[in-house]
Amino acid sequence: MLAAEEERGRRAGDGAELAVEVSPDFVGPNQQRGPAAFTGVLVGLRRAFPDLVYTVDDMVAEDDRVAVRWTWRGTHTGPFRDWAPTGKPVVNRGFAIFQVANGMLTHSWMETDRLGFLLSIGAIPYDPAYGPPPATK
Repeated sequence: MLAAEEERGRRAGDGAELAVEVSPDFVGPNQQRGPAAFTGVLVGLRRAFPDLVYTVDDMVAEDDRVAVRWTWRGTHTGPFRDWAPTGKPVVNRGFAIFQVANGMLTHSWMETDRLGFLLSIGAIPYDPAYGPPPATK
């Protein structure tokens, strides 16, 4: 199910295709609730990065949990939160653990490379003390 959702998420613009398999009781990483909590992140990214492409690097399932590690790539050509478009390429990696019940997503816990993302769009200046600069490919 999650692999199919991920594939639809790559193409989804408004998140409606994904929302049908997210429980009304869904709880997101920051305690947001409902299907909009799940689809809202993807919709925001799609607006800011219209050429967004997700790659599922690993997926492991056990009992009612599915762990997914991904990479997404896109060009920052639309506004994202408080940041104006930069035209810069961005590569971002993350992982999540999803809980599934009755074929629907009910909970998620997620981590992404937020520092790398902010450096990539120029929201914070790069400092060599951070280590190598973020990937762009």
